[in-house]
Amino acid sequence: MSGLRYGARLASALAVMALAACGSTETVQQYPQQNPDGTHKPVPDASQAEGGLFGPEGLVLFGGKDKADDQGGSSGIGVNALLWRASLDTLSFMPLVSADPFGGVIITDWYSSPDRPSERMKATVYILDRRLRADGLKVALFRQQIGPERQWLDVPVSAQTVGQLENAILTRARQLRVQSLGQ
Repeated sequence: MSGLRYGARLASALAVMALAACGSTETVQQYPQQNPDGTHKPVPDASQAEGGLFGPEGLVLFGGKDKADDQGGSSGIGVNALLWRASLDTLSFMPLVSADPFGGVIITDWYSSPDRPSERMKATVYILDRRLRADGLKVALFRQQIGPERQWLDVPVSAQTVGQLENAILTRARQLRVQSLGQ
């Protein structure tokens, strides 16, 4: 049996060496070409070669580069960059639990105002669009108050309060857009 194991190991080692020999270590030397005016053209980098294995843009992951977004929404994240930044700026006084720029979800932790320690609030912001639009934003607010037995009890939040927070985020996004156009 040990002879059979030795033979299998030897065959495996030979197969690995045969596969390794298939690879090429040959390099292609490229020399600069001369322009008609006597100057030299730059040597193209192999990673910039057109028509390569993955095409002119290389290997594209996660959708690649978008065309210029007329709403200022493309910055390498999956949602409108202005709404994202405005949401983070507006909720900056609350501790964050989670911020997912690709899914467009921001979740805060419970926050108690120093002047109202018996009440706390939590917010979840959903950015639903890559464009800067009012309907591309949804806010969910949660509010709790301390009950008679010192436990937190859920209290409804008025639609007006949710609307005010959404408007504050949209106003901040408009300010950021104006600032970006001015530069």
